[in-house]
Amino acid sequence: MQAIYPVLAVVAAYLLGSLAFAVIVSKVMGLSDPRTFGSKNPGATNVLRSGSKAAAIVTLLLDALKGLVPVLLVKFYGAPYGLREGTMAMVGLAAFLGHLYPVFFRFQGGKGVATFIGVVFGIHWMLGVATGLTWLIIAFFFRYSSLASLVSAAFAPVYYLMGDRAGWYAERPVAVALFAMGLLLAWRHRANIQRLLAGKESRLGGSKKEAPPAPRHHG
Repeated sequence: MQAIYPVLAVVAAYLLGSLAFAVIVSKVMGLSDPRTFGSKNPGATNVLRSGSKAAAIVTLLLDALKGLVPVLLVKFYGAPYGLREGTMAMVGLAAFLGHLYPVFFRFQGGKGVATFIGVVFGIHWMLGVATGLTWLIIAFFFRYSSLASLVSAAFAPVYYLMGDRAGWYAERPVAVALFAMGLLLAWRHRANIQRLLAGKESRLGGSKKEAPPAPRHHG
């Protein structure tokens, strides 16, 4: 019977990851669907283009929780059910894949940065801090959100393996999952990479095309 628990945990994590909070929050708050303007990416950055900072912050937090919660549940409560580091790695990856390819939204999801950060914080809070600081440092000096995301995702598995010397015991499945998420995140940012190489990527704080007005409900 215990053999089915890892499968159920992975499926549940994927379904949780498939909740596109950018779309859900925008609808609840009466904003335009983020898939219809700007980058058309259902993520917090594009929600911010609607002009609502509150909606963007809520989206960011919920997207991060999608990655954090499944990992923490397995980490702290999974042992009696035979859920160990391998399952923890798989549920983190499953939640991330759910965000990228959500079953509830025709497999058209976001780029996964917030969910990825949630996963790494769940694996180890120091890994989350190191990855988050990397994002902030790159974003501060270069003013490119996409570049900061790519660099932090590339360094996350490196930080994890380095942490083995600092007292964490690095597990191979977790390192592989982090590496796989980094590759997937880079793939989802391929258009951004092309714009970065061409010098056409928009900088943080730069002018952005505004979202269309929110739909009005009649009656």
